[in-house]
Amino acid sequence: MSFRSIEQLLRRNSKTKISRNIVDGVHDQKEEQLVQSLRELLLASNQLPDKFDDYYVLLRFLRMRGFNILKAKEMFLNMLKWREDCSVDAIANDFKFEEYDAVKRCYPHGFHGVDRFGRPLYIERVGLVDLSKLVQVTSIDRYVKYHISEQEKTMSLRYPVCSLVAKRHIASTTAIFDVKGLGLNNFSKSAREMFAEIQKIDSNYYPETLNQLYIINAGTGFRALWKVLKAFMEARTLAKVQVLGTNYLNTVLKAVDPSNLPDFLGGTCTCPTGGCLLQDKGPWTDPEMVRASKEAFGKGQKSFNELTATIACESFTGCQEPSAKQVDSTSRWN
Repeated sequence: MSFRSIEQLLRRNSKTKISRNIVDGVHDQKEEQLVQSLRELLLASNQLPDKFDDYYVLLRFLRMRGFNILKAKEMFLNMLKWREDCSVDAIANDFKFEEYDAVKRCYPHGFHGVDRFGRPLYIERVGLVDLSKLVQVTSIDRYVKYHISEQEKTMSLRYPVCSLVAKRHIASTTAIFDVKGLGLNNFSKSAREMFAEIQKIDSNYYPETLNQLYIINAGTGFRALWKVLKAFMEARTLAKVQVLGTNYLNTVLKAVDPSNLPDFLGGTCTCPTGGCLLQDKGPWTDPEMVRASKEAFGKGQKSFNELTATIACESFTGCQEPSAKQVDSTSRWN
């Protein structure tokens, strides 16, 4: 699809139901009232930066705290303080992870297309991690900064582009962790520390961005380890985790089209350059899609509430066209 055709679609569909759905979703009236209350509370104390003055951002914090406004406010302010203390904006803009290729070889992971709803699909082959090599090519501190930079990229680029392609609001990720061979014996102290730090960051500062996590090839060793790992995770996050054994494929294929699932996991994708997880595969790598996203969500566009745009879902494989029922339930699905 050419950029000109994207522009034509943006104009032609600016008043369609699907287009309005990307703009506003379908807001639950009670949720909308709570979001507005939280917004007013933050504005009254001058604690709501323009960057985060967004319906869906505030909704994520409310959901994570069971719609308790005071607890959601506290969590939101803790996020702002963390961003300032850790210079998150500088990490997002300036951090260079020169060891990216080396890390990928000893820690296979990455985004690989989208799920059937249009959400980014993230995959890790945790059981193949070579921790001895990993600590030789990077440090926990630098890996955590890399993780933060990827989270920022997902929020600012992957979700907006996926929303345009899928014709609906996308604000969460589907993940697959292959834990074949992983257990208590080969999950070192360094690995536990890194896992705990990343879980803390994701739960506290990027809440409600996980749609579903499929843990596959879980053997008896991992199930023992899982009892330990669960202690680091929020209850709402645990509710989104499915631990599966070797007969995982039918369950995963309900969520992911085979074309977006690597062949080593039972799908049909065989990326030609370096393997499926050595690339950042998804519509967000298409320059035309990125350009269209920046036009729609760039400067002067605060949020989805100001967007009047849509592009055809067929422009990226593995994403299914939303039905009328799905369109009307977008805000409840992600």
